Amino acid sequence: MSNELTGKSVAFLATDGVEQVELTEPWDRLKNAGARVELISLESGHIDGYHHLDKADRFPVDRTVDQAQVTDYDALVLPGGVANPDALRLDKQAVALVRQFHDQGKPIAAICHAPWLLIEAGVVRGKTLASFPSLATDINNAGGQWVDEQVHQEGGLITSRNPDDLDAFCDAVIATLAGQPRG
Repeated sequence: MSNELTGKSVAFLATDGVEQVELTEPWDRLKNAGARVELISLESGHIDGYHHLDKADRFPVDRTVDQAQVTDYDALVLPGGVANPDALRLDKQAVALVRQFHDQGKPIAAICHAPWLLIEAGVVRGKTLASFPSLATDINNAGGQWVDEQVHQEGGLITSRNPDDLDAFCDAVIATLAGQPRG
């Protein structure tokens, strides 16, 4: 276990339907690098992960969106799946939380379908993002530019296409957080 992220705190925003590997792999990598990680969701209790369309494991929620304070975290990770970001983008508090992370200049890492939340939060205009290909039109219509890249970083956003990109995605998140002042 490295400790390059000791003193860093990372929020993961997810709900039922999250693509499990897009939650667990960044979670484990950041935790193993020394970061404190917390799962924020719409309701207390647990959320259900999925392997594509198949129900997988349950994960305990640390805080609900109404309990989360951006000042408690150094970064935000938005795992994908289709159902997860689609449900979150309908929740005004979840969208406001994403916007607050952006407005405070804190890194936001979004993979697969998670950029739907960035679109809903109104933070993609003038920026280039990678995502699952089906979001290309949504990103372009929101004033951003979609690219087919393993990982793309711009304006505090770290974005990737799908689970095949998780190594590059996690490396980019860790490198970004390691380069920030502690606390």
